[in-house]
Amino acid sequence: MKMKLFAAAVAALAAGGAYAQSSVTLYGVVDAGIEYQNNQPANVSQGVGSGHSVTRMISGGQSGSRWGLRGVEDLGGGLKGLFVLESGFTVDDGKMGNDSRLFGRQAYVGLGSQYGQLTLGRHQTPFYDFGLQFDPMAIASNYSITAQDGAFAGRADNSIKYIGTFGGLTANALYSFGSNTGGATGVFQGNQGEVPGTWKIGREYSLGLTYAAGPFAVGAVYDETNLGFTANPDATVRRASLAGTYAFGPAKLFAGYRWAKGVDLGTIPFLANTSLQAISGAKASSNLYWLGAGYQITPAFSLTGAAYYQDFRGAKADPWLFVATADYALSKRTDAYLSLAYAYNRDNSNLGVSGFGKTNVDSTGKGDSQFGATVGIRHKF
Repeated sequence: MKMKLFAAAVAALAAGGAYAQSSVTLYGVVDAGIEYQNNQPANVSQGVGSGHSVTRMISGGQSGSRWGLRGVEDLGGGLKGLFVLESGFTVDDGKMGNDSRLFGRQAYVGLGSQYGQLTLGRHQTPFYDFGLQFDPMAIASNYSITAQDGAFAGRADNSIKYIGTFGGLTANALYSFGSNTGGATGVFQGNQGEVPGTWKIGREYSLGLTYAAGPFAVGAVYDETNLGFTANPDATVRRASLAGTYAFGPAKLFAGYRWAKGVDLGTIPFLANTSLQAISGAKASSNLYWLGAGYQITPAFSLTGAAYYQDFRGAKADPWLFVATADYALSKRTDAYLSLAYAYNRDNSNLGVSGFGKTNVDSTGKGDSQFGATVGIRHKF
């Protein structure tokens, strides 16, 4: 009898331990390269006069360098607790990235089950998740769709996020009470929030749906972000995008479209003349189109190419961006890459290959095109 009682107690403890199973994983990416760009501004302080070139070391030619902690605990009954803390940094100088936040890339905690995952904190937006799947360059931190619209790499503070996958359908929704409370104010990062009496300021909500079946995938995403101006709390930018992919053999094709519009004096950012500017009012809208293809030549060697074109309504600033990347896997964790980009500008456009909203040293002169090339190495752990 005593042995039976002892065996029952051991079994009960073992069962309780199963419910309490947990794990914490350390992970990260370290990515650095050497970049060449031409048609840099001659006067950096004013951003005027193209014609200079630069060769420099950069961090994150393909992936933003980062380290993170990912944890999960089995709560029993198919329910689990989870968290992610992810910090970005720059390899070339060792500095903290993402506005010098400790966990600026992601920081959230929540619950997961067979019905999906619900988390609270700082998240990648559904637009970011959408871009990872449908941008041919997979949201490369340099030379990708984010050069034409930084919203494809958007993150939101103070947010609630849900992700659920049911067969081939994935639903993704986010609501933020203040999407960028730690960022700078202004046209590009003015999304302050959680202000008493002005609950609209900094608010963001977004919804994405994707469906994948065999070689085919299609997705749609919508986002509305309040720009966070106290003087004009209704100023917002609305974005919607539709894209698809089709894979056959070692090849994969990409196509997509993104619509954006400023409402109630919401602004659409772009670079024109010599400084960061934006179009607003009735003309604050743009259409972005892209096509791309990837080809797996061998299990270790792949090629990817993409073309992006954006039409800004009434701004005479309609830039093209062309990108090509060759990637060779030296192992399962380490790869070397060569990326080439060409920004074609006319009239008021001065898109740099690194994108809109960058510092003047990354832009080019009005109507001047720009070429960039990066050779780098990336390690994942």
